[in-house]
Amino acid sequence: SNRGGKAFFRGDIAVTLCNPTRPAPVYPLQNSSFLGRLRHFIDIIDPSTLFVSEKGLKECIKLLDDYKDGKLPPGVSDLQLWEAQKIKQAIIHPDTGEKIFMPFRMSGYVPFGTPIWLNQSHNACVNYANRNATKPTPTSKFLQGYVGAVTSAVSIAVGLNVLIQKANKLSPATRMIIQRFVPFPAVACANICNVGLMRHNELSEGIDVLDNNGNVVGSSKTAAKHAIMETAFTRVVLPMPIFVLPPIIMSYLERLRFLQSNRRLLLPIHSVVCLVTFGLSLPVAISLFPQMSQIEVSRLEPEIAMATDCKVVTYNKGL
Repeated sequence: SNRGGKAFFRGDIAVTLCNPTRPAPVYPLQNSSFLGRLRHFIDIIDPSTLFVSEKGLKECIKLLDDYKDGKLPPGVSDLQLWEAQKIKQAIIHPDTGEKIFMPFRMSGYVPFGTPIWLNQSHNACVNYANRNATKPTPTSKFLQGYVGAVTSAVSIAVGLNVLIQKANKLSPATRMIIQRFVPFPAVACANICNVGLMRHNELSEGIDVLDNNGNVVGSSKTAAKHAIMETAFTRVVLPMPIFVLPPIIMSYLERLRFLQSNRRLLLPIHSVVCLVTFGLSLPVAISLFPQMSQIEVSRLEPEIAMATDCKVVTYNKGL
């Protein structure tokens, strides 16, 4: 690409590079390509963005603002612009324009969500911090959602395992097989409850939908329902590789002579394998749907259809 007004793409973000006489903004673009979104979200979950200082963030925002205003300092490369865009998107909420608390950013999902005793509590905070925030959520509703999300998630996970343990009519072999399959539906159900309860305010208040020019044309409960269902589905897909790949990988590693003579290393190696799998499955799961999703106006409330001539509107699905 060059500075002559041509557009270049990375993930689901398009930047039309400005020329001196006609500056163009950096703006989100819908992209139906899964691979394009995957590349974009790999940037967004980069843990290195957790360590960007307040000064560094302000410099990135200023650089992007200068670009949009056509005041870009000489010598700034396209790579610097992309890095600034990456840092801003990883830290700043697209609806509020405010910083997301570091542990609850998507880039903090893996490092802060891995400890098992923090997992569902951390999930609840991540779901809330990365929700559609076009409507304010009272603190009381956040606390209600948090308690409900964590309680239901832990109850489902523990309850299913206890149920299997008490299934005396089953043979030990059958019980063992079922126990191996129980964790996935338990975690999947827990994750669905977590998303739904932490974002239930969107269902009652609706979320803003935007026309082609980015103008708000109304608040839709139908769009909110789609946003939460799509997000919940990503949380079902997310644990799939974690329950499949580590047992396969460890079954191979455990046959290595080195590990057979150093059994104490099995647990830390298993933990690393699970952590890496978690890190790889996260961008795949959240790339299933665009963050800025689209929906036909005909499927929304009548008052929204009357407020715009657009056939399709856009909304922030959240992550």
